[in-house]
Amino acid sequence: MFSLVLALAAAPAFAAKPEPLAKKIAKLLAGADASRGFWGIEVVSLTSGKTLYEANADKLFTPASNTKLFTTAATFALIGPEFRFKTDVETTGAIDKYGRLTGDLVLVGRGDPNLSGRLFPYAAGGPRQLPAPHVLEDLADELVKKGLKFVDGDVVADDSYFPAQRWAPGWEQDDLVTEYGAPVSALTINDNVVYVRIMPADRPGEKAFIAVEPFADYYKLDNRVITTPPGTGPNKITISRELGSSDVLLWGTIPQDDPGGTQAIAINDPAEFAAQWFRQLLERRGVVIYGRERTHHTEMANLTTFTVTSRAAAGGGTPGATTMQPLILAAHDSLPLAEDLKLINKISQNLHAELMLRLLGRERGTAGTIDGGLEVLNGFLAKAGITPGEYTLLDGSGMSRQNLVTPRATVKLLKYAATQPWGDLYRATLPIGGADGTLANRFRGTPAENHVHAKTGSLGHVNALSGYLETMKGDRIAFAIFANNHNLQGRKATETIDQIVQAIAEDVALPTNSGKKKK
Repeated sequence: MFSLVLALAAAPAFAAKPEPLAKKIAKLLAGADASRGFWGIEVVSLTSGKTLYEANADKLFTPASNTKLFTTAATFALIGPEFRFKTDVETTGAIDKYGRLTGDLVLVGRGDPNLSGRLFPYAAGGPRQLPAPHVLEDLADELVKKGLKFVDGDVVADDSYFPAQRWAPGWEQDDLVTEYGAPVSALTINDNVVYVRIMPADRPGEKAFIAVEPFADYYKLDNRVITTPPGTGPNKITISRELGSSDVLLWGTIPQDDPGGTQAIAINDPAEFAAQWFRQLLERRGVVIYGRERTHHTEMANLTTFTVTSRAAAGGGTPGATTMQPLILAAHDSLPLAEDLKLINKISQNLHAELMLRLLGRERGTAGTIDGGLEVLNGFLAKAGITPGEYTLLDGSGMSRQNLVTPRATVKLLKYAATQPWGDLYRATLPIGGADGTLANRFRGTPAENHVHAKTGSLGHVNALSGYLETMKGDRIAFAIFANNHNLQGRKATETIDQIVQAIAEDVALPTNSGKKKK
């Protein structure tokens, strides 16, 4: 008997059975605040193909920026990671021996999203600065080196490569004057925004110091921001611009000890912005311009009268008006497309995603329009096994509240991408938990840190996270989590989503059934 007692005492304690994944998630969603919202979840093992958990997986949800998963996947598949945009300066005239151009000087855009001085923190081989200080300055320098001194004609900014369709259906009006809703154009300069820097004055009662870059002359500012004494913070500043207006009104107060800040304001007409700025850069370099600055757009109403798949007109006139081949005076090639696709998903860049949608339509469809791009996207999704009833997409970025997607369709996309030659590059574009992008400050110190690659999404009362996860037992997972119609305050929504992902990461045993949530 004594030996039996000793044997029992030496035996290891019986390990408690791990709580099933379904119960863990049910507890997380049972709280009063979370339960008021509408949740959709799909979790599938890429290793076994089994569905580990699902809830409302076939219901339609507003995906917010998870829409970018669909746009970037189609771009990888149909355009390719090595594609490069070309921007050039053309003329149908000629430069004589005195440096006089007898004709228009035409800046032609073909959709390059990165005509700026942006730092690429996620570029292959480490952070990379785009040509500095700006691509437009480089092009102006190239023209001067070729001897340009006089322009008899106009400075024309040509964005006709994509028709003039600046915003998508379902975008909110408040966003259209901010960087989130910057207008779309084939000639995109500085992400189609200017930056307004607001700093306190030296003495209370004086107007705040306002600086605009990179092109200070584009907007007319009405500064009514007053500096207040130290300790009277926080600052209370409002910036207002009516859609279509060139007048920007700033009012409010800023304490003298406030560090100041910067606000991005969307521009009205990207091509007009480019023409004015390019002319200024040339004149600073001593080039005399006798004409005016103007734009050449492809208006949507004109699409019935000519094809938009022709080359962007070189002289700012009607396509087909001349058969003369333009003279290329200066040119710029973009970075490989894969670099911008990474930027889009890592930081959730709306404008660039919209440019990708139009690129799909231009390069693989009938027109560089929203509808042209969506038609191509629909064909790609059909190939991925996603049926029309599983989604409705009206833009490429997710800004539209009219977008709808099921969690199951999102996981289908992720599963399909994982089997494609470009799948690893696609996965690498997604933010990494606790490491970079929009997930840099999430999942730190959890089993999901550095093991989740997923796209975030957020609008008012909408949050989403979809992507790939490696669990503690080494299982590779594709998942989609959507929260719609919730009223969770602060970071509560993202914290709940993150807890669900952590529960998946910690799950050590596959469920014995399909994993469907019990009613």
